[in-house]
Amino acid sequence: MRLIYFTHSLLSCWNHGNAHFLRGVLRELSLRGHDVLALEPASSWSLENLLRDHGQAGLEAYRAAYPDLRVARYATEEDIAPALDGAEAVVVHEWNEPWLVAALGRARRQGARFTLLFHDTHHRAVSDPDAIRTFDLDGYDGVLAFGEALAAVYRRWGWGRRVHVWHEAADTRLFHPPRHAVPRDGLVWIGNWGDGERSAELESFLLRPARAAGLPLDIHGVRYPEDALHSLAAHGARYHGWLANACAPEVFARHVATVHVPRRFYVEQLPGIPTIRVFEALACGIPLVSAPWNDAEGLFQPGKDYLVAADEAAMTRHLRALRHDPALRASLAAQGLATIAARHSCAHRAEALLGIIGAPGGIHFASETAA
Repeated sequence: MRLIYFTHSLLSCWNHGNAHFLRGVLRELSLRGHDVLALEPASSWSLENLLRDHGQAGLEAYRAAYPDLRVARYATEEDIAPALDGAEAVVVHEWNEPWLVAALGRARRQGARFTLLFHDTHHRAVSDPDAIRTFDLDGYDGVLAFGEALAAVYRRWGWGRRVHVWHEAADTRLFHPPRHAVPRDGLVWIGNWGDGERSAELESFLLRPARAAGLPLDIHGVRYPEDALHSLAAHGARYHGWLANACAPEVFARHVATVHVPRRFYVEQLPGIPTIRVFEALACGIPLVSAPWNDAEGLFQPGKDYLVAADEAAMTRHLRALRHDPALRASLAAQGLATIAARHSCAHRAEALLGIIGAPGGIHFASETAA
């Protein structure tokens, strides 16, 4: 099968967590013998910010980890036509420009023979639905939603059985426990500050509990404003800036535990959708403690795969326990690894996508306006 994926960027993961999953799942499809090509715009804010901050050196970790992934860049509608020649499946991420989404739908309506899917991995459908409605999805065969709660939104918009739940997952070819054990110390959090969606939660479920538990705290991420950096310093956290996602496993390997602090929209309006870091951390065998989060779809085994803290005091207790109890750490690591291996690798998601595209009656041409 020839599959084309239109992404904001495959090259850059600077404030672009979707790149983590896409790299892994596209590699899995390629290793299964499929002809896979990623297309990204010639100018993307993620890549521009990465190159501004780190230059070409910022791409080295990606290139070393994914040497066989094929990426092409485009600027105009004319640039994309050659790539579509012979395509059997085209997937378009929602971080693309409306003109591109519309152009691909138009090509499908005019007789293009590929299956065309819209891939949504964000909370804008509930936090800013008008932004999603600017996309002209007439002609699209279906929607891939990264959680059941998001899929339900599209069903309300008229997509019915043509919306498919396609969760993110860990690239276990990259994310796995270290081959050789190294000394572990302290707590690590890898995540971006964002737009104030979890500022208070980071204070109460990460910064204060880490200090109270006596765990040194290392933080990696971008878009931290000055007041946030002052807050990190006041709590004794060590801020390291951007971390290439391909380097995350070796950072996890040096720490005792990590923490999951979901953004507010995924707690209140889109339950059941974890951050990509939950999959990646468990795949690396590092114990994880989560702030309150409703695993509405039963993806994991809360309390076995990871610990759940109902409030700041509980988070502090859990972190203290992990600091002092090697058996607890080992149990969580083993359970989390088993769950990822059984259900949540990019290999699982590659197979699921092939099933969605190839299932009899699963995808059909959408001639009516669906959103």
